[in-house]
Amino acid sequence: MRHWNQQLNLTRLVEGPDYWIGQVFDSLWPLQPWLSGAAATAANSKGFEVVDVGTGGGFPGLAIAIALPKAQLTLVDSVGRKLEAVRAMAQELGLAERILLRCERAEKSGRNPNCRGKFQLAVARAVAPAAVVAEYLVPLLAPNATALLYRGQWNAVDQQKLCEICAILQARAGEPQALELPEGRGQRHVIHLTPKGPCPAAYPRAVGIPAKQPLGGGNN
Repeated sequence: MRHWNQQLNLTRLVEGPDYWIGQVFDSLWPLQPWLSGAAATAANSKGFEVVDVGTGGGFPGLAIAIALPKAQLTLVDSVGRKLEAVRAMAQELGLAERILLRCERAEKSGRNPNCRGKFQLAVARAVAPAAVVAEYLVPLLAPNATALLYRGQWNAVDQQKLCEICAILQARAGEPQALELPEGRGQRHVIHLTPKGPCPAAYPRAVGIPAKQPLGGGNN
């Protein structure tokens, strides 16, 4: 806790659990394999590339940048004022050299040659239904990379729909991992998506289409 307090200099926000559990812990618990597990060596090597789609106020991207001190982070959001706030925080935290901000829609990032197929880890938290997020993230993945779908409630029907959507994107969905947040703050799930091959060129579709017409017709 002391380490994070010093790094973030946000003591007025961390007196209670809203910040530590609702933001930091909830951002980082799905990254256990990259923090201390089988993938930790790669994640702590220079050149490990992470993208946070729909970063909003900077979570989970800024938390990941602190937790993985050698990683390069690309934070994507279409709202310029949010990214300006994130830019100021990154500078205050001494992270500016490792963080690239892209003010654009996720569909544009997924079609940009500088982003498509580039990242070893792609994340999106509290952004959109699972079908939409999968279409945003999978095109960004390098071979042998992983996308993390942060979800709240999740069931077998949701999982089956996601598997069908991933098949369209030439990816596979791993078994959901569940966690009860401390202090009764609800259940969370994370699902790992991994590419089976290059994502078809048709995806992501044009800006706005994934949200209006989700793959599989789902809204989970």
